[in-house]
Amino acid sequence: MTSNRKGFTLLEVMVVLFMIGVAAAVVMYNAFSASQSDRLQEHVKRLQVVFDMASDFAILNQQQLGLYINEDEGTYHFAMLDDDDEWQPISDVPTFAEHELPIEFSMELNLDDLPWNDEDSLFDRGVFDESLSVSEDGVEIGEDDKPPPPPQILILSSGDITPFSLVFSYEPEFGDDEPAYFRLEGEESAPLQRLGPLLRPDEDL
Repeated sequence: MTSNRKGFTLLEVMVVLFMIGVAAAVVMYNAFSASQSDRLQEHVKRLQVVFDMASDFAILNQQQLGLYINEDEGTYHFAMLDDDDEWQPISDVPTFAEHELPIEFSMELNLDDLPWNDEDSLFDRGVFDESLSVSEDGVEIGEDDKPPPPPQILILSSGDITPFSLVFSYEPEFGDDEPAYFRLEGEESAPLQRLGPLLRPDEDL
């Protein structure tokens, strides 16, 4: 009985290998030719998505969360208000743990003079003072028990958030690269709005 099964010819194998090589080359090209603006945008998108996830988490679990921005270190992390009304970093959930930007990128947080700012919307519980930190009335703190810094941006179980504007910047000192700016804006609730790339930090689209 004659078999109808046929193997691959050398030409077919060479064509498949060629296609694999082209696909790999395209992937490598895209990976290594991404501009700094594109890389910065990916970091902005990450925080936008994670922030919206944190808002959903706060509402579903009736937890008070916050976002702490360290401009000097180029880092941010999420925190949770515990039963003692103390802020605790969320370190056991990688998505909400501290994230560091590459050294060439920076962040600048603005909480004042925002057109959508509502000063009275976030202090209904009496837990928060006007500096967006936890009230320290009746709390004794020893020298060795310094609490972690409170978040500047609150994410409440009601769905409310602290109005803010956060600018991500890439400002090269050398080379021919153009500076790039992106901005995340939070009004009174999630989702956040992403603007950019911008020609300057205060540009409106």
